Amino acid sequence: MILCCGEALIDMIPAPVAGAVPMVDGADAQTGFVPHCGGAVFNTAIALGRLGQATGLFTGLSRDLFGQQLMSALDASHVDHALAEVSDQPTTLAFVHLKDGHAAYHFFDENSAGASLRPDRLPELPEQVKTLFFGGISLCNGAAAETYARLAARETGQRIIMIDPNVRAGFASDEAAYRRRLTAMVAGAGIVKVSDEDLHWIYPGDAPIEDKIRQVLAAEAGQGPGLVILTLGSKGAKGYLRSGPTVEVPAQAAEVADTVGAGDTFNAGFLAAASEAGVLADAASGAMDLEQLRACLGYGARAAAVTVSRPGANPPWRDELAG
Repeated sequence: MILCCGEALIDMIPAPVAGAVPMVDGADAQTGFVPHCGGAVFNTAIALGRLGQATGLFTGLSRDLFGQQLMSALDASHVDHALAEVSDQPTTLAFVHLKDGHAAYHFFDENSAGASLRPDRLPELPEQVKTLFFGGISLCNGAAAETYARLAARETGQRIIMIDPNVRAGFASDEAAYRRRLTAMVAGAGIVKVSDEDLHWIYPGDAPIEDKIRQVLAAEAGQGPGLVILTLGSKGAKGYLRSGPTVEVPAQAAEVADTVGAGDTFNAGFLAAASEAGVLADAASGAMDLEQLRACLGYGARAAAVTVSRPGANPPWRDELAG
């Protein structure tokens, strides 16, 4: 099983409202918000389940209406949420603003179910959990972020760990603590997926991106990540192995509806392909075969292309990528 560890929330997506009501200034209130299941780690779990992988989710879930919506979505995509901590705290809401197909977010997370996790309540993981995936806004703040960091530290060397920092600096209440947390988790992971923006924020300074990638690969005197994946949006992705070689794959052609969930789906595609090929451990150690790496990155790119072709985070099912 691949256990995804991080946020599950509701994206409030703007949508036209029929029968707009005139406002005081004479303008029409033409936009409302529709609740959609989301969160970077939740999206990755959903995509993995749809791609046929045994998948679980460790997060904080609410018993409220939105929490029930999240659990129903997990069930529909065959994602096990037995390890999630369920409480009466409210579900995190993220109001989304879309501009030219790109999303910006405004979060309501205070005292939420997701924020209620505590490091002294870490779950014992069943033996079938072989890989842990971390990322998203769940790593930003407070006790919940420390819970995920503590779990990653506890399982380092015991299970394969992948992290996608997916930096959201504007959401962090303490940027210095957030940066320290991410730096430590990146150093302890076997596989790291980043954008150039992520790297420049985690490792400030004017050094070229390639130098910062090599800095990640050299973490902990050779005991850090074996593979760094750099995603480049429409320019594809590159995989950097600690042993030195680099593999590049192009993005797949797609008519873009929006980019919501694209990176999350890429993560799931890579993990699914590497898991099925039995090479996740090789990736984490830096000993992955180059053609296997190319194939796994390519599968991630194919999966992401389906997601961007339709509105919202709606990852493909396995049979949509057949052939």
